[in-house]
Amino acid sequence: MGETQFDYPKEPEAVTFETPFGKFGIFTCFDILFYEPAVVLVNKMQVDTVLFPTAWMNVLPFLTAIEFHSAWAMGMGVNLLSANTHNTTSAMTGSGLFTPEGPAAYHYDSATEEGCLLLAELSAHPRLSPTYPPAVNWSLHATSIEKLPGENNTFSGTVRKDIFTFRELRHKDGNCTVCQGDLCCHLVYQMSNKRRDEVYVLGAFDGLHGSLIKYHWQICTLLKCPSTNLSTCGQPVETAQTKFDMFSLSGTFGTSYVFPEVLYSGVQLAPGEFEVLRNGRLKSKHGTSKPLITATLFGRLYGKDHVSLGVAHSPETGGEFPPEP
Repeated sequence: MGETQFDYPKEPEAVTFETPFGKFGIFTCFDILFYEPAVVLVNKMQVDTVLFPTAWMNVLPFLTAIEFHSAWAMGMGVNLLSANTHNTTSAMTGSGLFTPEGPAAYHYDSATEEGCLLLAELSAHPRLSPTYPPAVNWSLHATSIEKLPGENNTFSGTVRKDIFTFRELRHKDGNCTVCQGDLCCHLVYQMSNKRRDEVYVLGAFDGLHGSLIKYHWQICTLLKCPSTNLSTCGQPVETAQTKFDMFSLSGTFGTSYVFPEVLYSGVQLAPGEFEVLRNGRLKSKHGTSKPLITATLFGRLYGKDHVSLGVAHSPETGGEFPPEP
């Protein structure tokens, strides 16, 4: 499905504007997954806040709107004001006011077509805020860990055509490692209760995603499977019943662009309930207040992307489509 109703410039322009309450930038929808213009606006043009109009189709387990957009604001260290269209029949739900510290306000409603006005007070210059998160070395902790016994007890699973390497969490608590390519993911965890009817896995993916546009992901994820059948691991799931007393997730990432995601049952965020340490660990603070769907470190290696000329991209079509002439 091409978005032929929209015009596009022959030469894209990075748009910024100065205000008394910070420097603003703007990009649209799927632009957020790429180096240009998204990273360029933050790193080179030093915007404080990004205005982000979007028609974003939720794609579990890693790319629901509120989940990824909140993670992007945290990973990039800026405010992201995300205004999503609300169309439940197209799974386009979820808007928010996201900050480097987490969501200031967000709304997710897949049951009705009603909109919502979000209000919150944000730091105009987040980099100058005393609560601004410190710089993270995303591979520091993981590279210091020796590979654990039994790490080869793995299986393959598919997440939207990407082949992940998974390892089942068979015990109530433990340490485990799973590797794929150059990426090794490490997890320390303790479940509140190990249920027989729910299965969790530690997963790793290091490779290109997509067909016409191929963009490189490195992903470490603690993930709930839809059923006890391991062949379902990686398929979408919206509800869970298992809480965790603690988790600590890290990976040997080859990039500084890593986005931390925590998603609870009912497709809800976890503001204030986790932190990212300077050594690259995504860690729960006091356990999860709600059952966990996923805790994920979503890395992007922009330099390894393969982008064909003359190809546009769209989340609504699963990744890409040829634009109209």
